[in-house]
Amino acid sequence: MIGLVSRFALVAALALTACDDAPPAKPAPAKTVQKAPVVAAPPASAANTPMAQAINAAAFDPAATDPMARRDVLVRVQTLLDRAHFSPGVIDGRDGTNMTLAIKAFQTARNLTADGEVTQALLDALTAGDSGAVLVDYTISDADVGGPFSPELDPGDYEAMSKLPAMNYHSPLELLAERFHMDEALLQALNPGVDFAKAGTAIVVTAAGVDKLDRKVERIEIDKALGQVRAFDAQGVELAVYPATVGSTERPAPSGEWAVRTLAPAPTYTYDPSRLTFGKPKGKLTIKAGPNNPVGSTWIDLTKDTYGIHGTPDPKLVNKRASHGCVRLTNWDAAELGSAVSKGAKVIFMGAEARAS
Repeated sequence: MIGLVSRFALVAALALTACDDAPPAKPAPAKTVQKAPVVAAPPASAANTPMAQAINAAAFDPAATDPMARRDVLVRVQTLLDRAHFSPGVIDGRDGTNMTLAIKAFQTARNLTADGEVTQALLDALTAGDSGAVLVDYTISDADVGGPFSPELDPGDYEAMSKLPAMNYHSPLELLAERFHMDEALLQALNPGVDFAKAGTAIVVTAAGVDKLDRKVERIEIDKALGQVRAFDAQGVELAVYPATVGSTERPAPSGEWAVRTLAPAPTYTYDPSRLTFGKPKGKLTIKAGPNNPVGSTWIDLTKDTYGIHGTPDPKLVNKRASHGCVRLTNWDAAELGSAVSKGAKVIFMGAEARAS
C-alpha cells in the first residue's frame, strides 16, 4: 500500500466543512506509529486444540440448540467469507447485520438464493473453493508485545489524544485481534487464560484473508441504505464487499458520482472547532497517526471536498454507529481497498440520503 503513495500526490490538508472525519492526509513519522498488521496467507496446518478442531469441522445443523455449536459454525462462515473478500466486519462468531449482508452478497455473486441465511448449502459453496482450516496456531512474537502502545482514552478527548506521539494499539490483545480480523472477546474465548502480552505463547487465531485484492479497483459503489461498500474492476467484476458506516441523519453522506483523488496511509487527524459540530476543545488540534486515530490507519480521499473512505479505531461498531459524514470501514478493509484502488476510480453513492445511528 505504501508504494501507491509515490503514484498519488498526497494533499497537505483538507478543509473540514462537510465531513467531520476528514484529516489532513499526510503520513506521520513511521518510527512512532505501529504499522497496520499484514496478514499472511492462511497456514496449511489446522490448530490442534479440541475447540479449534470442532470449529474447523463445524457443519450446519438446523436442529442444534447449543449456542456454542452455533458460534462454531458462524466463526467458520465468517472466516471463509472474509477470505473470499465478502467481509463480515469483525469475526466474532455472532449473528448480526454485517454477516447477513456479506452472506447475501456472496450468494448473489454465486447465483444462489440471496436469503442471508446460514445453511449447509452456504457452507458447501464457501468451501468449494476454499478447503483450508479456519483456525490455525500462532506464536506471539517479541514484536507483537514490544509496542509502542498508547494509553486508552475517552474517544471524545481530542485534547488528550493530541498530546500523544502516536495513536497506536492499546495492548497486544488489540493488535492481535485486529491482525486476524477478530473481535477481542472471541480471541480471548478461543484462548482461555492466555497472557497475550507474553512472547512465545502459542495461541489459536482465525486464518483471515490477506488484505490484498488481485486486481485494481476502478469503481466503488457506496450503498447508504444498506451500509455497504462494493468494489469492482474495470470490467465490472465485483472484487470485494465491505460493511460500512455511511454518514448519519445529522450529517449525511453525499449523493451522485465522484472519484478517488488520493490515498493517505497513516493519516493524521485535525480537530478544528471552527468547522466541527461536536467536541469540547476550543482550539485547533492535530492528532497523530496510528490504528487508533479517529480515521484509522488509511484515508482514501474523494473529489467531493472533505469526504473520504477510511478506517476506524473500533471495528466492531462499523455499520452500527453513525459517522460524521464519511465512509467508515474496519482498518483491514480500508487497507485492502486502499491497496487496490486507482486514482480517478469512480465512487458512486447510492440509496438513502442517510442512515440513523
